[in-house]
Formats: sequence, structure tokens, C-alpha cells
Amino acid sequence: MAEAETKEKQVKPILPFLHVPENPDEKPYLAGNKCTSCGATYLGARMACSKCFSTEPMEEVKLSDKGELHVFSIVHQSAPGIPTPYVAAIVDLPEGVSVRCNIEGVEPDPKNLEFGMAVEMYTETVHTDSDGTETIAFKFRPAK
Repeated sequence: MAEAETKEKQVKPILPFLHVPENPDEKPYLAGNKCTSCGATYLGARMACSKCFSTEPMEEVKLSDKGELHVFSIVHQSAPGIPTPYVAAIVDLPEGVSVRCNIEGVEPDPKNLEFGMAVEMYTETVHTDSDGTETIAFKFRPAK
């Protein structure tokens, strides 16, 4: 009797700057690039620094999973299949990077949101293909 093959669950990020560590005990994280000349940090890969114009290779850095709500908008109309209302936001991370994201875990009502409120990043599966490969996305929610 042949034994069923056991495949390791495959996980892929929805965006290239969302990194999924090989070790399943480590949490996915946002990756940025830090200028080795002036220290400016950016979300994702960069060819040059827009602050000092250096074209020296940048250093990849792991960005914080905690930040502050900078600005938000409650979206009431969206593309078909996307549930509304939801909170679209920009979150400022301690490294000086701003991230566009959705805020979940809070009712989409202005009385429940406050500029400067602490938020934390988490990931969740947003799609599973026919091979069982999961696509994950990042979102933010009010910090605990």
C-alpha cells in the first residue's frame, strides 16, 4: 500500500516587501531598505536614495510590526466582491516609513479610530490555490 505524499504547506506573500521566513516559528515581516550613506529607510527595494541621491547598495532591514495610525478613510464603495465598509489607512512605522494598509479589528466608524493610535501588523491567508499554496497579506489592527 502506497503512503500518501505529505507536502509542506507553501506560503507566498501578496507583495514582494512582505517576507515570509523559512522557519515557520518566525512571523512574516515587512522588509525595507536603509541607505548606507544617510540612514534613510524605505519600504521595499530601492536602487537609489531619494534623500541623499546615493546609488550605493542599500542594506535590507526588517521593519517594525508596530506603528501609529497617521490618517484613515472609511471606504463605503469598492470593486465588486470587496466587502464594505472598511478602513483604508496610512500607518507610520518607527523607522520613518509610511505603509498603506487596511485597519481591521475595529468597527469602521470614525468614533472608533484616532490619529496617532497604536496599531500592530498581522498577516492572514487571502487566497489558497488548487495546489494548496496560500497567499498571505498584511493588515494592521489596534494594538493590544
